Amino acid sequence: FSSSQKHQRDLVSPVVEEASPSSTSSFEMLDMEAVPAPYREVQPHWFFCRRADDNTSWLPFSTEDSDKLENACNTGKSDVVVAVDGQRYDVRVKERMRYAVYWEQAPTEVRRCTWFYKGDKDTKFMPYQEDFSKSLEDAYMIAVTLDEWKRKLDFPTGETVILHNPKLIMQYQPIGLQDEWVSTPSEQTRPRTVKRGVDNIFVEIPDGESEKVDHLVFMVHGIGPACDLRFRSIIQCVNDFRSASLSLLASHYKRAQQDGQVGRVEFLPVNWHSALHGDATGVDEDIQRITLPSISRLRHFTNDTLLDLFFYNSPTYCQTIVDTVASEINRLHTLFKQRHPEFNAAVSVVGHSLGSLILFDLLTNQRNGSQAREGVPSGDLCHLNPGTLEQTLNRLGLQQYLDILKAENLDLESLALCQDSDLKDLGIPLGPRKKILNYVRRKWLPESVTSAVDYEYFDVGIGQVSIDYPQLAFQPQTFFAFGSPIGMFLTVRGLKRIDPNYTFPTCKSFYNIYHPYDPVAYRIEPMIVSDVDVEPMLIPHHKGRKRMHLELKDSLTRMSMDLKNNVLGSLRTAWQSFARLPVAALPPVEEGESTEAESSVSPEQPEQPEIKMGMLNGGRRIDYVLQEKPIESFNEYLFAIQSHLCYWESEDTALLLLKEIYDKLGVAFEQPQQ
Repeated sequence: FSSSQKHQRDLVSPVVEEASPSSTSSFEMLDMEAVPAPYREVQPHWFFCRRADDNTSWLPFSTEDSDKLENACNTGKSDVVVAVDGQRYDVRVKERMRYAVYWEQAPTEVRRCTWFYKGDKDTKFMPYQEDFSKSLEDAYMIAVTLDEWKRKLDFPTGETVILHNPKLIMQYQPIGLQDEWVSTPSEQTRPRTVKRGVDNIFVEIPDGESEKVDHLVFMVHGIGPACDLRFRSIIQCVNDFRSASLSLLASHYKRAQQDGQVGRVEFLPVNWHSALHGDATGVDEDIQRITLPSISRLRHFTNDTLLDLFFYNSPTYCQTIVDTVASEINRLHTLFKQRHPEFNAAVSVVGHSLGSLILFDLLTNQRNGSQAREGVPSGDLCHLNPGTLEQTLNRLGLQQYLDILKAENLDLESLALCQDSDLKDLGIPLGPRKKILNYVRRKWLPESVTSAVDYEYFDVGIGQVSIDYPQLAFQPQTFFAFGSPIGMFLTVRGLKRIDPNYTFPTCKSFYNIYHPYDPVAYRIEPMIVSDVDVEPMLIPHHKGRKRMHLELKDSLTRMSMDLKNNVLGSLRTAWQSFARLPVAALPPVEEGESTEAESSVSPEQPEQPEIKMGMLNGGRRIDYVLQEKPIESFNEYLFAIQSHLCYWESEDTALLLLKEIYDKLGVAFEQPQQ
């Protein structure tokens, strides 16, 4: 034995015979091994601490990350930093602290764990501190080597650990450390269960993330600092969405993962709310001065969330919001490229609620390569060359107004930015004013403008007015909108329809995804194809099935229509209509089975004529609707708010994103076996 181990042996003494009855009865029932196994050093596993709402939990790193941390710890260097969790965090090994890389977050403790404990009322095992664990391991080694059990280990803090046998080790707390409400002797002597090694506790160790990143997605939140009904931040919600995508990759792209075709998709949160409501703007302090003192909680909620909608319609704060979103996306993109220098894949963007409108306006006002070089505003320019101001007025038969316009130094570009009232102030009559503005704007002005405009003259996507839009450092591949009010805002701005030929200058794909009961969501397709009533595309269930209650609803609707139309004048036809639902889709419900039952056979969808949906999504469909859950169908209003916040935890939504991403990469989609 080493000198420290000899000292440890001195701390280990035989257990007093007066051990508590409650503990002796528990270990007498366990079989003791006749021949003890030889001592083997415990294998450590690294954990990190998570604190939320006064609740502390310890979560394990993946095996891969834990091995990296252990190897770094064994080097003995003092400045070792290990990237973990898909390189989203850095662990400073000597400090035992974990730091977020992409977002602001308080550092959390990291621990090299070998011994764990669980109280009588605890649900999970907690790791001991490292020095405490070392003392336990030394005592355990002595007990195994000498085959001496039923001994106790006393600590200076008053705790006592009794090593009854290799499988039964208990910790007793001194009376002074017991909870205040513990009163009975039996409760006071109730021990903690002690376990050695992570293999002996019930904990799910996550799979390590692939180092290969196939796609990068930035996710922009909506109003307020919280993103769901649990009042979680955008960081927490994106973490859940990322975890769902990793699970879906393992189930729906299993073969491609095994073949090395598929790595993973990285999702990073974009937070703009804190910048708007921070000290830099002072807006919260200004609002607080004029806020009434009554119903304070409701007013605080309104100021912190709903007012974001009004801020976005204010030129001053709208500029702050779009600048923050663009700069944050560009910052994250640059940092990601620095940490992943081999990354050369595509990038997409996701916006939820107001976040989708912010992205829509940003993308509408991006410049492609040639426009950026020439300083041309964003949007698709008309192919016709309008010529000079003089030629234009001659073409319109209004050459008598040339001197008036030249006196104000107006050319065609500046004329296109004029309001009707501007020309009226110059003394130009109503008729000529309308002719000039209509012609110039149609022939010269780009389809997306960044100044105040008369929307009467536009048939294309319009961005927020009077804003200097920043440019993104990349061209997004796809824009996904969750629960988006884009359609409503465009209509309120005066836009009646979107030109079918319109597309974002730098982004060629656009999906509008919504829950059917979402009160904030609006459609886009009717603004492109107004003469045809087109149903949205139904997003398949991630298990490849349509929800059973929707199947039943469709079948009853078909039967009702057949009865109403008296097809062939017989009930037989109506029954056959109902029977179109395959028998296998209606399995018998076993006792205790959830109402979440699904149809296991894909529904028979009537063929719809192909509809050209414009170029906003490359001619493909834009509006995609989630399937409501059976319980949600009972009361649409009850689940309205929840429906607007459901996207972060929706596996169906995550799978739609993955399928769009990997379809473009040519990776085959696999429907898992039921």
